[in-house]
Amino acid sequence: MARKPAADEVGSKSARTRQRILDAAAHVLSRKGYAGTRLTDVADQAEIQAPAIYYYFPSRDVLIEEVMGSGIASMRDHIAEVLDALPPGTDPLERIEAAVEAHLRYSLEISDYTTAAIRNAGQVPEGIMACYAAEAAKYGDTWRKLLQDADDAGMLRHGLDLTAARMLVLGALNWAAEWWNPRRGTLDVVVRTARSLVRHGFSPQEATGRRSRA
Repeated sequence: MARKPAADEVGSKSARTRQRILDAAAHVLSRKGYAGTRLTDVADQAEIQAPAIYYYFPSRDVLIEEVMGSGIASMRDHIAEVLDALPPGTDPLERIEAAVEAHLRYSLEISDYTTAAIRNAGQVPEGIMACYAAEAAKYGDTWRKLLQDADDAGMLRHGLDLTAARMLVLGALNWAAEWWNPRRGTLDVVVRTARSLVRHGFSPQEATGRRSRA
């Protein structure tokens, strides 16, 4: 007779299957969008039968909601790790540049979850959007502190509205998920350009430089 699996083995297998479904849903959602995501596509990607998904998630929207929330939460954790790893004394503008790079690389190169969350934020129903918005607000706090620290250190140009600056930067970073294609330029070029735009757009020295050249 075959050995009956232990309870922890069954639980572990169940957890792995659930994670595989989430990974598959993130992959499909990031490419096909909310309207185009079908459970049959998710099942094919996860290499399971479509009805098995309902054992783990009661509906398609519940599955998508978890993917969306995880996408922003994992982004926030990743940015925090990148910032924590910077050398002590790193100046606030360099910390902002590091966050810019981390955001772009994570959303465009590393995480289907984050790409799915960013690309579908305006497509999902209100119930799913509420969960996404809660995680996005926490992520926004990270950027709010980055900008405030730079402003407190006198490293931002005079009169810069921090809220508008934060929303414009995040909007531009998120939009890269819609237009970037590796055939049109490497991610390194995009990252280098974004870092330069942010530094020179925020720095008071840039305004002085323009007046001097004039």
